[in-house]
Amino acid sequence: MSTIAFALTDADIVRCFPVMHQLRPHLLAEQFVSLIRAQQAQGFHLAFLQQQETIVTVAGFRIHHLLATGNTLYVDDLVTDQNSRSQGHGDRMLHWLIDHARHVGCTHFSLDSGTHRLDAHAFYFRHRMRISAFHFQLPLV
Repeated sequence: MSTIAFALTDADIVRCFPVMHQLRPHLLAEQFVSLIRAQQAQGFHLAFLQQQETIVTVAGFRIHHLLATGNTLYVDDLVTDQNSRSQGHGDRMLHWLIDHARHVGCTHFSLDSGTHRLDAHAFYFRHRMRISAFHFQLPLV
C-alpha cells in the first residue's frame, strides 16, 4: 500500500533526498535539510509518496497568489525514483497535488519542466496539461 504525506521532520526530509537528487543532482545530502527548512520558512511544502517503507515519489510545491492566475499551486519539483517509474506513482502524486490545490482554494495549478525532460512532458500532456508560457531565466552569478 502507498501513502502520501508531508515531510515535516528532519528524518523524513533526509529520506526524500535520494529521489530528489535524481532530479536535482547538484544538491548535496549534507545541505538538504537546511535548504528545505529555509524554503519551508517561505511557504514551501515537501510531500512524498511511500510504497511500503520506501519513498518512491517526491514533490516540492508552494501556494501563492499571482495577478495572472490568482491562487496557484506551483510545483517546483516532481520526481519518481528511476527504478519505480511507470507504476502509477507519479500519476498518484500529480492527482494528489491537484486535489490538494482545489482543497486549499487554488484556481490554478502549474509547474515548469526542463526542456530536456521529454518523458516528463509526455506525462504532463497525458494529464491534459498544456504549455501556457515560456520560462526565461538569466543566471546572475
